[in-house]
Amino acid sequence: MAEQKMGCVLGETFNKMKPYLAMISLQFGYAGMHIVLLLSFKRGFSHWVFVVYRHAVATVFFAPFAYYFEKKIRPKMTKSIFFKIMLLGFLEPVLDQNLYGVGIQYTSATFAAATVNILPAVTFIMAVVFRLEKVNLKKVHSLAKVIGTTVTVIGAMLMTLYKGPAINILFFSHGGHHEAASTAADQHWVTGTIMLLGCIVGWAAFFILQNNTLKEYPAELSLTTLICLMGTVEGGIVAAIMERRPSAWAIGFDARLLAATYSGLVCSGIAYYLQSVVNKAKGPVFVTSFSPLSMIITAVLSAIILAETLHLGSVIGAVIIVSGLYCVVWGKTKEDSAAKDIKSQQLPVVIDMSASDNNINGTTLKTKINSHHEEP
Repeated sequence: MAEQKMGCVLGETFNKMKPYLAMISLQFGYAGMHIVLLLSFKRGFSHWVFVVYRHAVATVFFAPFAYYFEKKIRPKMTKSIFFKIMLLGFLEPVLDQNLYGVGIQYTSATFAAATVNILPAVTFIMAVVFRLEKVNLKKVHSLAKVIGTTVTVIGAMLMTLYKGPAINILFFSHGGHHEAASTAADQHWVTGTIMLLGCIVGWAAFFILQNNTLKEYPAELSLTTLICLMGTVEGGIVAAIMERRPSAWAIGFDARLLAATYSGLVCSGIAYYLQSVVNKAKGPVFVTSFSPLSMIITAVLSAIILAETLHLGSVIGAVIIVSGLYCVVWGKTKEDSAAKDIKSQQLPVVIDMSASDNNINGTTLKTKINSHHEEP
């Protein structure tokens, strides 16, 4: 009996931890993508072509699973759903990832990962605008979300406007080795930052629309496959216009193939699916609240693999962003807890119809008996 109770408790705890574990695991996947992607871009891989190959890999791999596992629950395709999927395929696969591709080449893998920290704040603002989040400044948790969002934006602005001196982390960083690349990147730092901020806006809009689409099309695997398919088609059109070199489409057993395969399977297919499931259950703000973890992992990997150096502005801005993010997550957690308490207090009223019928019949029977005895 005790073992059964312990098993039930552990199972319930694990179910509650599933969304957290899924989002944390994804940050490791994104951190690996930052490194692999920058390596492939430095070797001449076009980010326009990369987007096409990435989502083509994800489409081919996940289509059989979507067809088999969701053939009985897949809703009927409508014009509204199709239009939303087309827009989803543009916002994240095409707009977000191409702007990110330009931004990471003009800055660094660590800075690109750090910029993603403003994603929760931008998502929160959009969620408020589209009424997916409620704000009541008289409530402590709502005030915490607003303050946290403001602090996060301030940290992002600091990272953008102030670069600062280089800071070597660990003994793997070598400033001299990376000095030439840093000097070249300085000329495009502001442009790269603007591209990364535009990428974040597109990504946040993707999560908002994804949450809305899941209400009409609650088949996560199928939605993931269709988004990747539309990303391949739309990205292919954009790449054909922007990339005229036939050699840019060449791919072999090298960093290009690794980047396309890894990003397609992990950061498109698996990521879209897990984000759909968690977005449906917890909302878009929760999905984006774990992005700062990616920056920490990327910073360590970049120091070891790419010999990159952090800059003081990025460190200070990241600390401010994480502080603001904690306020947002704390406020969101308290809000969810309060909502559950209110629901638990609103007990449903159950009417026993059989008892009601018996009372009515009994009353009718008594009336008939009394009227019978009163007859002369």
